[in-house]
Amino acid sequence: MPTQADLEIRSARRDQLGDVEALLIEASEWLASRGSDQWQFPPRRERLINSMERGECFLAYCDGEPIATLTVDEQADPEFWEPGDRPDEALYVHRMTVSRKAAGRDVGAVLLGWAVDRAAAAGKRFLRLDAWKTNLGLHRYYLDQGFALVRVVDLPHRSSGALFERAVRGRREGR
Repeated sequence: MPTQADLEIRSARRDQLGDVEALLIEASEWLASRGSDQWQFPPRRERLINSMERGECFLAYCDGEPIATLTVDEQADPEFWEPGDRPDEALYVHRMTVSRKAAGRDVGAVLLGWAVDRAAAAGKRFLRLDAWKTNLGLHRYYLDQGFALVRVVDLPHRSSGALFERAVRGRREGR
């Protein structure tokens, strides 16, 4: 398994939009080839640009090549995370994807560990995400990565809605 030392994770710049989009498109094509309807839409360019400008979209590099992307922010989707969930106590992972060239090398696990560390440094209690409701393999993956299923929100206009969170250990107190 690679470690964080094996990957260089840094904020994606606006001029790297093509790299982020290419990773997301590759993932959507792979999912479609497996019969999944997940991510079967073009990447939302404006959303990506906004997250880049806020320093929340990241690229992971191995040997100088971008092999993964994810967004980590404080944006709790209000259709999923209720006030009782205390949304401000978490960081949220969005659009995490790993290149097919790097598949099977536990890059996702390293990225999630890195995101947990960011949450701890920000004084948060949880790292959270929402996953496609019908992608049960992805649900198992997140459970194997130490996440707990909070609930599934079934909204007719949303295909995502399986909510997961992972407690952050060693978080800074006082926040």
